[in-house]
Amino acid sequence: MKTPQTFTNHSRLHPFYHYFIAPLAIGGVLASGWMLLCNTNTVWQSLLLFFICLTLASTAALLRVYALKVQDRVIRSEENFRHFRLTGSALNQNLRMSQIIALRFASDDEFPALAARALDEKLTAKQIKEAIVNWRADYWRI
Repeated sequence: MKTPQTFTNHSRLHPFYHYFIAPLAIGGVLASGWMLLCNTNTVWQSLLLFFICLTLASTAALLRVYALKVQDRVIRSEENFRHFRLTGSALNQNLRMSQIIALRFASDDEFPALAARALDEKLTAKQIKEAIVNWRADYWRI
């Protein structure tokens, strides 16, 4: 059974990405950059290796960004529907994406009022999460 999710433990890391792919990509760029600067005999090969490593690191970063953007769009749609289901009206379009993402942790009982408060008081995502009384876990986001 999973540990119940709360404000203090809701952040997640994806071990394969955060501890293997990202460090390897960054290390490749740094090592090939060092080779390019220090190795004057094979400049073209070092330059090619640097650009290959830079391309791979950029690809790894973009894949992560794209996945998070898709998750953000899904969260916006889910929370907009949830707000409509609870109140009969859509979420206010002036809510920032970070606020909507934070609101997903609020229970149905406190969600509409907290959404209005977030807009009126311009609450940050952290302030919204700290204001939640009944935490609604989200184990799917990475």
